[in-house]
Amino acid sequence: MSKIGVLIGPKFEDIEYTKPSKSFKEKGHELTHIGLKRGQTVGGKEEKTKVIVDKSAGDVSVNDFDAIFIPGGCSPDKLREDENVVEFVKEFVESDKPVFAICHAPQLLITAQVIEGRKVAGWKSIVQDIKNAGAEYVNREVVEDGNIISSRGPDDIPAFTEAALKKLE
Repeated sequence: MSKIGVLIGPKFEDIEYTKPSKSFKEKGHELTHIGLKRGQTVGGKEEKTKVIVDKSAGDVSVNDFDAIFIPGGCSPDKLREDENVVEFVKEFVESDKPVFAICHAPQLLITAQVIEGRKVAGWKSIVQDIKNAGAEYVNREVVEDGNIISSRGPDDIPAFTEAALKKLE
């Protein structure tokens, strides 16, 4: 099965993390939580979900994972302040391995400068940011462009998860 790096920081959108993660685990995929500081506990926006960061972004390599998953919420905005996270995302997208990005996750892709010329979905408040980064915003529950699978938000989780699991087959 696949090794999935989950890029996660403070105030992630609980359901955008918990539902896809549960599905990935049920299918036998292994999750490693990547964040700002190894051992740090980060909480979801709803404060119901707590996640312990397994590895800091500076301690991982593209070669360690088969795919990355980026939940939304405030987490992507916090993570993109760290140059190690941004560089890891940039290298991962350029490796052509699958990248699963939901809701505000494209903020990390924008900062990594990897979506120019791509089709991307995301939360409505970042539509203009996506366009300003040179991507085409597509208002659909799942948008697949090469190795990037993106979705708009919580309502899209079932379709997003299905597309991600198919990509991992």
